[in-house]
Amino acid sequence: MTDEKLASIDIGDVLPMLTLKNEKNEDIQVADLASEKGVVLFLVPKADTPGCTNQACGFRDIYPDFTSSNFDVYCLSADSPTAQTKWQTKKELPYPLISDPKRILISALGAGEGGKTKRSHFVFEQGGKLLDKKIPVKPADSPKLALEFIKSL
Repeated sequence: MTDEKLASIDIGDVLPMLTLKNEKNEDIQVADLASEKGVVLFLVPKADTPGCTNQACGFRDIYPDFTSSNFDVYCLSADSPTAQTKWQTKKELPYPLISDPKRILISALGAGEGGKTKRSHFVFEQGGKLLDKKIPVKPADSPKLALEFIKSL
């Protein structure tokens, strides 16, 4: 992967063409994530830390509410696929995790300042257009706010 930089992604913009790895170390095309369903992308500063686990388990606990609304959920962080897999297994997270070690997508979303990832979430409609974003967001609030927004559509 090159040291590419994406243009910033704001409300109304679409998911970019970018290849990242999932927790299984498989290539995924970011632009294709929302080809069949809407997408909630939530960002965590570091896998398997208390706040991030609170946020991730919040999405886990109401995951069926997202899928029944025709939305997929993805967790995005700068952690390695190996670290993400361990965390996913430990906490029984039912959704894929996306590794962005160079914070290319994280930065384009406006959540990657100073070499850190800001806890946040983004809601994309089917087709990949950004509809809603929350930066920063409290771990416990993130899942509820994302779902409330989806239910309001």
